[in-house]
Amino acid sequence: MTITVLNALLRPLLEARLPGWVDARWYASKDEAFALAPEAEIGWFDMHSKADMAEVFRLATRLKWLNSVYAGVEAFPLDVLEARGVMLTNGAGINAVPIAEYVVMLMLAHAKDYRAVVRAQDRHEWLKDSPGKRELYGSKALILGYGAIGQEVEARLAAFGVEVTKVRRSAGPGVLTSDEWRARLGEFDWIVIAVPATADTEHMIGVAELGAMKAEAVLVNVARGSVIDQAALVAALQERRIGGALLDVTTPEPLPGDHPLWALENAQVTMHLSGRAQNKVFERSAERFLVNLERYHRGERLEPLVDYAAGY
Repeated sequence: MTITVLNALLRPLLEARLPGWVDARWYASKDEAFALAPEAEIGWFDMHSKADMAEVFRLATRLKWLNSVYAGVEAFPLDVLEARGVMLTNGAGINAVPIAEYVVMLMLAHAKDYRAVVRAQDRHEWLKDSPGKRELYGSKALILGYGAIGQEVEARLAAFGVEVTKVRRSAGPGVLTSDEWRARLGEFDWIVIAVPATADTEHMIGVAELGAMKAEAVLVNVARGSVIDQAALVAALQERRIGGALLDVTTPEPLPGDHPLWALENAQVTMHLSGRAQNKVFERSAERFLVNLERYHRGERLEPLVDYAAGY
């Protein structure tokens, strides 16, 4: 029997479907998680507190496989897990559909200036003309990061008649490599950022990149705030050197109430809500976990498996 420690909130989704070789133990509090962690071979220890998660990982010395619903791995002691030989599967792609929907929503809201429409309704004012007249049709988008989110974004934008170019390591039709995209930035109306947060992607959009964009180009960031030099972005927006920024993520989070991004008319801040705009995250995570359980039992590769060297 393989001792598997799981959050009791997942019990209705998992218990009846667990294979017979799994000895499931459920925790409903952090103290119960701490007590059960030392016995776990497989663990799913997502918690709100990073300090609590760190304590669980310290205690879980028999762990061979750690699962998480979180896509980002900043809260995990990757060096410790790697040294212990623990496999880590994360939530990469679990939220891809709602995040991609959010990207399209933000782009449409900006193109039609839908915020002005809502404000007019609040004032009980009947507008005589549309405050925004841009169309997605015929525009060009560059997608930085072609994982699950980037792929879902491409599918939706293609349906709107947007010409999509993506950035990935391997060349191909409609693809720019990591060495090519900066020189082509001036061609695009939309820059959609969906890369993982790593040392290599920190401030990948900075003064030079903002300066290379078209004057009407719009940044859409659903990755992490760290991928943009935020001070440089604020300056570019204040000076109207780019068309706008649609930011689901910022640095820091929450964004301080007096931060200039809140007040800029050419910026939208959506408080890291894109992945939360759904009701299926636990169902999707449970289905993936069950598939991976069978792979684990057969000695097959788990997906998505975090690459400790790459940091995602």
